[in-house]
Amino acid sequence: MSDILMRGVALPSGRTTDLGVHDARLADPSSLRRPTRIDAGGLVALPGLVDLHTHLREPSPEPAETIASGTAAAARGGFTAVFAMANTTPVTDTAARVRGLRERSVGALAEVVPVGAITQNLGGTAVADIEAMYAEGVTVFSDDGRCVMNAAVMRQALVRVGAIGGVIAQHCQDHELAGALACLPDRTGSADTPTRWPRAAEAVIVARDVQLARDTGTHVHICHVSTAESVDVLRWAKSRGIPVTAEVTPHHLLLGDDRLDSLDPVFKVNPPLRGPDDRRALQAALADGVIDIVATDHAPHLPRDKALPFPEAKPGLVGLEWALGVVLETMVTPGLLDFAAVADRLSYAPARIGQIGARQGRPLSVGEPATFTLIDPTRRAVINQDDSLSQGRNNPYHGLNLPDPVLATFWAGRSTYVDPRWEAAYLLTPDGVRPATGQATVG
Repeated sequence: MSDILMRGVALPSGRTTDLGVHDARLADPSSLRRPTRIDAGGLVALPGLVDLHTHLREPSPEPAETIASGTAAAARGGFTAVFAMANTTPVTDTAARVRGLRERSVGALAEVVPVGAITQNLGGTAVADIEAMYAEGVTVFSDDGRCVMNAAVMRQALVRVGAIGGVIAQHCQDHELAGALACLPDRTGSADTPTRWPRAAEAVIVARDVQLARDTGTHVHICHVSTAESVDVLRWAKSRGIPVTAEVTPHHLLLGDDRLDSLDPVFKVNPPLRGPDDRRALQAALADGVIDIVATDHAPHLPRDKALPFPEAKPGLVGLEWALGVVLETMVTPGLLDFAAVADRLSYAPARIGQIGARQGRPLSVGEPATFTLIDPTRRAVINQDDSLSQGRNNPYHGLNLPDPVLATFWAGRSTYVDPRWEAAYLLTPDGVRPATGQATVG
């Protein structure tokens, strides 16, 4: 690729500088030869975003997403690495299937990091071959979509994962308390009324698993926290040094359970959207570090699986392309996070938790891989689900006016996404003039 010079770009620290790219690494601008120049005044360069929780749906007999489409959506959202959850068909629960996923991922537009299943075929009874998958490079294990309900099985998995220094990411949902997966929250407040997905269905598993983490010393990561009660348990656990981390999704930061009044299946997600007190608790916990990261739980579905009555529709939302915009809207604009904290919650910390920090979530400094996303934090758009690069159209943000910040994404110097509108506004040729659209490239 040609050399690139970003003039006057802001780093996550707030410092403004010139930043170069040469030979797939960040470089001293003075070392560049006739670079393509980017007029980056007012723009921010963030380290490539890392999503610890993505459903790419491949392999599957009829995938709702592919690795190609899912990583294209990831790149558009500023992500350079995604952790692919194991609940595919077949389940990623053996070393051979880990290898198969890696082979399928050649040529993807973001690094695809396989997540191994905790239990065989996600059955919840027999622990999968953790050690063989670890030998293939798997560090995170999860039955996401299903909670490991049996505490003895969970403890056995924790002992085995702890012995190899891995992480278990738990889908915290007591299936008996949560009901028939209708994904409607308990809005009655009455102990005498049968409920669907009451807060206790999440918090009791969080509480159980932090105790198991305390007992075994193994790192437990709590997926998609959605309630204030779960935040309270996490705060208690962290105050005692228990090895636990947690994530919150963009949709739980932004959208409330009032969206469920229409029974529109696009808003059916697991765990369900919650009330305003929960959203405030999640935002505060993300700001103060009790919740460590933002993860998308990007979960595309075939249209026919969402075009069903609410109880029968599959739960899940797409979110890779709009995650950063939602974080800007809910956390940066209100002053809860600055860009240094955004870089931590969406890049450094997920890379550290997922143990890929040697190649992802790296600081933007000379000599480091040119893995970053260039954003305009002031740019907004009305979201149109038909513009998505994901195959999924189960988009909860459709029609909302949200920040649309990502201009370009680079992964190890490779341009994986360039906004088609950006050349006229930001890109300069080596001679310092605006190119005719399509005449200059950045990769």
